[in-house]
Amino acid sequence: MIVARDESRSIARCLDSLRDHVDELLVLDTGSIDGTTGIALAHGARVEHFTWVDDFAAARNAALEAATGDWRLVVDADEWLADGAEELAQLRAGRAPTTTGAVAQLNDQSNGQQSISWIPRLLPRGVRYEGRIHEQPVLKAPAARTGIRLGHDGYLREQLETKAERNRVLLEAALVADPDDVYLRYQLGKDHEVHRHYAEAAQHYDQAYAAAALDLPWRHDLVVRHLFTLSQVGRSADALDIADVELPRWTHSADFFFVVGDVLLTHATENPTHAAQLLALAEDAWSRCLELGDTPDLPGAVAGRGSHLAEHNLKVLRGEI
Repeated sequence: MIVARDESRSIARCLDSLRDHVDELLVLDTGSIDGTTGIALAHGARVEHFTWVDDFAAARNAALEAATGDWRLVVDADEWLADGAEELAQLRAGRAPTTTGAVAQLNDQSNGQQSISWIPRLLPRGVRYEGRIHEQPVLKAPAARTGIRLGHDGYLREQLETKAERNRVLLEAALVADPDDVYLRYQLGKDHEVHRHYAEAAQHYDQAYAAAALDLPWRHDLVVRHLFTLSQVGRSADALDIADVELPRWTHSADFFFVVGDVLLTHATENPTHAAQLLALAEDAWSRCLELGDTPDLPGAVAGRGSHLAEHNLKVLRGEI
């Protein structure tokens, strides 16, 4: 099940990756003018149409209603099935899961890195979405992680730029309607961060962090991004204060220690009289990353922070490269 608009660049790749592993390919088009619908039809999809109303949940729900299966795999046009065909085959054979399924979204980044997000996308009939943007399915219980993995290149800079203004306008409008929504605040911070608007991102992360409950599934990603963004706006001391508070919660996170190492390095450049001590702590943080190894099960984890990225930083710090 795909909601799409002007996705001629990628929709064939998406459909081709799924065709042999699902009973039906459904594309809900919200007003394409670039040939998306023709490509979708040519690659085996059933195409339905929906008038865009600046509400992603409304579009998702229309697609859910149009789908015929008891279970729906929700996929975006800039994604593709990277792994999990065997699990989908079991589902088609009638071995239904006992709960909603979360899939791993493998996000390619413009800097060559790849982050991982776990998102509920394997949905039974009857589930509906809420939220004008960064919409979420309304679930009775947390989604269980599956072996389904979706590649995703929508975070590459050239793709982000095509949708930057649209997403920000919708997020800001949603926050006007619900200014206390911590998740929207976090998402608006992310939107500013990925476009390198670090000052604006830091402001939104400040507010989200202050109000975020400890058990939120995306809190790890919020903490790591908050630390990084603060260091980018000359607030490395604030970042280290937060890191001290958060340390007991993230002793198992290579991403946490990796970013703490970066913050310590920044703080050392800003405080040369304490540089030796701070650089030693940065070395300890990156060494801890290697001890832990990559921790991909944590929301927002970046591949390599527990391996080659930390090793590279240590070699640079030690003057080995």
